[in-house]
Amino acid sequence: MEYDPIKKDLGVVFNQSLVLRKLFYKLLDLLLLRSWHIHRELRNWKQFSSPFTMLDAGSGFGQYSFYIANRNKQCTIDAVDVKEEQIEDCNNFFRKCNLTNVKFSVGDLTKPHATNKYDLVLCVDVMEHILEDVDVFTHFHQSMKSGGMLLISTPSDQGGSNADEHGESFIGEHVRDGYPVEEMREKLKKAGFNKSEILYSYGSPGKIAWKLSMKYPMSMLNASKLFFVLLPFYYLVTYPFAYVLNWLDTNQTHKTGTGLIVKAWKD
Repeated sequence: MEYDPIKKDLGVVFNQSLVLRKLFYKLLDLLLLRSWHIHRELRNWKQFSSPFTMLDAGSGFGQYSFYIANRNKQCTIDAVDVKEEQIEDCNNFFRKCNLTNVKFSVGDLTKPHATNKYDLVLCVDVMEHILEDVDVFTHFHQSMKSGGMLLISTPSDQGGSNADEHGESFIGEHVRDGYPVEEMREKLKKAGFNKSEILYSYGSPGKIAWKLSMKYPMSMLNASKLFFVLLPFYYLVTYPFAYVLNWLDTNQTHKTGTGLIVKAWKD
């Protein structure tokens, strides 16, 4: 299944006003389980309420930069992505919101970005799209200050790309099905990160929540855009269950799961 065209269509629908764009961000925060996990890790990060400099590596729609910039006006965020039209769109939106502590720019994560600049590097659902992952991790390490933290969300090798029995992935844009924990740890170490912590996300509750919140509606939208009209009614019925499942997944430790939450620190 091609996921990017659906995301682009949703972006067009919700980009018609500031109110709709903010609503879109709020819906992403509520629906996407990875957002729940990332928000938890950010709240637990000891520097989150202090001034800090951050790289949003693969910023996408900009929802994570928006979440952070609104909660800490003292932080400075460099947000990069490969899609020029998305960068321009985010800069325009953040300017209208008077969020001057975030700057979006076009950037290739496989190339060096900065040196000893960032207290935090955030990379959400990006690494599964990049073959040269060790190069990217190395550049992250180079760009971070001593003591800085790298925070990653990415699929695991336990079905993170939801490949079916024929080997076809729900997410057609992925270059790998997901990371084994030890492979991720070794690649981070090769890049210079001697200290890391890797946890599974999307355990048993999260798998069900993801199907209810994302897989089923996205599959139906892929079949017909007419399903846009029915989406509010679909979520009215299913989201209370998905909400509880998201909470359970975020507040439990999982022996396995289809996602990874990765933290690594620069010495």
